[in-house]
Amino acid sequence: MFHLSRYVLLAALSLLAACGTEPKATFSLVEATITDIQNAVKSGQVSCHAVVEGYIDRINEYDQARGINAIIVINPNATERAAEVDRAIQDAEALPDLFCTPLLIKDNFDTHDLATSGGSVALKDSYPPDDAFMVRKLREAGAIVLAKTNMAEWAFSPRQTVSSSYGRTANAYDVNFSPAGSSGGTASGVAASMGVAGMGSDTGNSIRGPSSHLALFGIRSTIGLTSRDGVIPLIFDRDVAGPMTRTVEDGVRLFNVVAGYDPSDPLTIPEKREADYMRFLNADGIDGKRLGVFRALVDHEDADGEIKELFYKAIDDLRAAGAIIVDPVEIADFETISEAIGFCGRFRYDVGQYLKSLDDPPFVDVNKVLETGEYAPESKQAFDYFSEAPLDTKPDDWAEPCPTWPDHPLRNQLLANTLEAMQNANLDALIYPTWSNPPAHIDRAVEDYKGDNSQLLVPDAGLPAVTVPMGFWQDRLPAGLQFAGRPYSEGVLIELAYAYEQKTGHRRPPAGFGRPQ
Repeated sequence: MFHLSRYVLLAALSLLAACGTEPKATFSLVEATITDIQNAVKSGQVSCHAVVEGYIDRINEYDQARGINAIIVINPNATERAAEVDRAIQDAEALPDLFCTPLLIKDNFDTHDLATSGGSVALKDSYPPDDAFMVRKLREAGAIVLAKTNMAEWAFSPRQTVSSSYGRTANAYDVNFSPAGSSGGTASGVAASMGVAGMGSDTGNSIRGPSSHLALFGIRSTIGLTSRDGVIPLIFDRDVAGPMTRTVEDGVRLFNVVAGYDPSDPLTIPEKREADYMRFLNADGIDGKRLGVFRALVDHEDADGEIKELFYKAIDDLRAAGAIIVDPVEIADFETISEAIGFCGRFRYDVGQYLKSLDDPPFVDVNKVLETGEYAPESKQAFDYFSEAPLDTKPDDWAEPCPTWPDHPLRNQLLANTLEAMQNANLDALIYPTWSNPPAHIDRAVEDYKGDNSQLLVPDAGLPAVTVPMGFWQDRLPAGLQFAGRPYSEGVLIELAYAYEQKTGHRRPPAGFGRPQ
């Protein structure tokens, strides 16, 4: 395809001006939404090709130069996909829901046209045979895979985003701080407007934590509602994939496309999704809702005082918007059951199943990577732990069984106790800070790891949760508010998050990456 150089383009614009024809107004990508882009493209203000090239320019200008390291590879096919959109508009063809939506995709999502490393140098040249279910659905809806993003190696770490394949990612609000893990690349890339939106995965934290640290909306759906097919697993019956976006509406637009049953994912359940999640974008959605303050995830001994003050201000804002606040809410035996549930080290088995999906895997047992030393030093402890599990025996059949959800008695008990507590108080959702502490310094991300509330309750019980910006610690580092609900109550959580976002407007872009026009 023919590309005009910048100098030729400038000359052409000068000639147009000399002939009395004014060029189109410049379109700013900073904080642009999917709707902003689509309206500008349809109206002729900007071409989709220019939008994609604009994001590529932003990546090239800001990512490595500012020390963020969020983007690992730009899709060489992205501009051609954008040109196809422009031709479709010119020919007055019907446009799909996500036309001209350039996305940043975490590097554990299979993409047939880009390598998928899962943060491991051992898979750096691994090209899967097809797209992950969610990637395929997004492309079918018109989205453009703009780039892949860095992640914590094998998604091991909620603390930081360090891969052996592409290095360390920093927080776009201040590169001296961590973006959390493992979806830190998507979080920083989206926050700095290097793509319109992104996709991440969450085993215990990794959508909601980085979203909280980068002032984004993130959604972890009910286990069973969305497919993980083609997403490199960490813990199969805890993993969830989903959107990470600057606005709730953009997140819902993506979620509306990717949610639903997939026969390739044995944990998904048919007929559980709403017909249209967009209908929950209700600016008055807080009014009349009963929200329970889950004090077990608020009153940590080491919780930061300013984060708690931001949370209390969020409670005041929710109450002013018509919410009925129930404080406190207790879940029977929460700490005892949570501690007893522990963590199933099934990673080796689950990755073995993933490797079988590749046409020519570089190895069949992830322990080979441990033997060759192809891992980041930060991953050694996790690798040693996971390496002890059997490779070919299902976790349910281990000598000490690790029951797969939903057949896990303790996780089921926690779910039952949570639902009983919500029922007794007639609650629509539970609320608490996504993290009770600000982002850790990037050089002390492991040592100073504390306050991660996303690890508790929600992944154990298989519940849905969303995070939305609730302000800035010391007016500079983002903090998030989390809403957790009953199974398959994503619509209610979207309604709450959207209404809170619209009434508070806490989101603001990181400084130094251009300004919205």
